[in-house]
Amino acid sequence: MKNRVVITGLGAITPIGTGKGAFWDALMEGRNGIGRITHFDPTDYTAQIAGEVKDFDPTAYIDKKESKRMDRYAQFAVAAAKLAIEDAKLDLDAEDHDRIGTYIGTGIGGIRTMHVSYQKLFEKGPSRISPFFIPMMIANLAAGQVAITFKLHGPSSCIVTACASGTNSIGDAFRLIQQGEADVMLAGGTEAAVSEAAVAGFAAMKALCSDHNDDPAHASRPFDKNRSGFVMGEGAGLLVLESLEHAKARSAHIYAELVGYGMNSDAYHVTSPAPGGAYQAKCMKLALDDAGLAPAEVDYVNAHGTSTHLNDEGETLAIKKIWGEAAKDVSVSSIKSMTGHLLGAAGGIEAVATALAVEKDMLPPTMNYETPDEGLDLDYVPNKAKAKKVRAAISNNFGFGGHNACIVMKKYAE
Repeated sequence: MKNRVVITGLGAITPIGTGKGAFWDALMEGRNGIGRITHFDPTDYTAQIAGEVKDFDPTAYIDKKESKRMDRYAQFAVAAAKLAIEDAKLDLDAEDHDRIGTYIGTGIGGIRTMHVSYQKLFEKGPSRISPFFIPMMIANLAAGQVAITFKLHGPSSCIVTACASGTNSIGDAFRLIQQGEADVMLAGGTEAAVSEAAVAGFAAMKALCSDHNDDPAHASRPFDKNRSGFVMGEGAGLLVLESLEHAKARSAHIYAELVGYGMNSDAYHVTSPAPGGAYQAKCMKLALDDAGLAPAEVDYVNAHGTSTHLNDEGETLAIKKIWGEAAKDVSVSSIKSMTGHLLGAAGGIEAVATALAVEKDMLPPTMNYETPDEGLDLDYVPNKAKAKKVRAAISNNFGFGGHNACIVMKKYAE
């Protein structure tokens, strides 16, 4: 018998708010978190906007000395972990730390640290490189720093599957608890890639929106006919996952039950999804089959919804393949319209949003949906949050390299 897995804590560091309450309120209000880049001077860049986390003070969560030894992406992870643990009311002094693990993904890791260190190397020579360069830069140190900070000795790993990293981390953690290898997992994603090289690189690929530099509030427009590329974002989203038995034993609040996980590969192209959404559809079917749910039992899809032509068209086609004639009955929205695309952290904050949607029977909107596109004719929850009974929901994320990951949540019931 597999253990049932529930969500008991939510931690969010996002461009529209820090903490689950501020984040959720901003989603319900349709608040924009995208503006002109402040981390560096973007004047010479074709894309000059991003969803940055505002007024983040790492010392509110981390010892000042230790925070200086972490890249921003790892600081986000530790902060989100602290918020999630507090939200779950998890008393770590009373827990077996060998049974609590950390699965935290990232798409890029400490790229800002890499940039600064390379500048020092080229301008001042190798003797000026910090001994903390490597542990600040490598991708696994978000999971490592969270484990070290909270003394968690259970399974610990970093999944790097581009924009699917956060969802894969949650799904893999879910399976560990199902199989009895852990009682509690901190799982999700973190990213802080709004830096010179990353922005220049994504812009060189023509992946970023560059025609709304003077109107950032309307730049990210998933599923809209006039979408023109994604907007980079940063932040972290972590869930506290527990076995139902463990959660009930401590009378924990349960947001939702995590019931299904699917992953596969397009095996098609390094950046483009396979045409027609066939393998995205198969990934959703794998997750639904794992959950033991029929499509008709799912009321909401938290879409990958990047505001790129290929993703939004392919994801819409994938949904139609799964739901068929009933596709217009399921509501679909993309919070990237407000936060931008958090890359490896996207699945983390979108899982937080999905869990709250299941609990509260409220759907976050897709902002900036103004002009329907041919064939993109689903209920995208345009421009205003909507009340709807959510029995179950699926959250999708699809990454460069063809990585597809989907998780399914449903209302908790005894």
